[in-house]
Amino acid sequence: MNYRNKKFRPVSNTANGETTADTVFHYKQFGNMLTAEYSGGRIKYGHLIGLVDHKGNIEMRYHQISDKDELMTGICTSTPEVLANGKIRLHESWEWTSGERSKGRSIIEEM
Repeated sequence: MNYRNKKFRPVSNTANGETTADTVFHYKQFGNMLTAEYSGGRIKYGHLIGLVDHKGNIEMRYHQISDKDELMTGICTSTPEVLANGKIRLHESWEWTSGERSKGRSIIEEM
């Protein structure tokens, strides 16, 4: 699985999450290293860095600045699903490492 130059948008998120359908993630991949920049909705700017395993699972760390000028950080694991149309859906389990330190789940899909 390769995420190079793919764009993703959230389709669901738990209430304690910051991303919305207006957030767009721009993924890049070099070998097993993954990076992404994201913004939109309640997020002014975000960045993530992670590692991709042989099954396409991603272990990542992220940081972002909200529309309220709050700096937030977190960890996330994403499990891929290939849809019938060939696009990728990522099932994510995440946890804030700043602020309230709560956990959540989200789904993002390739645009």
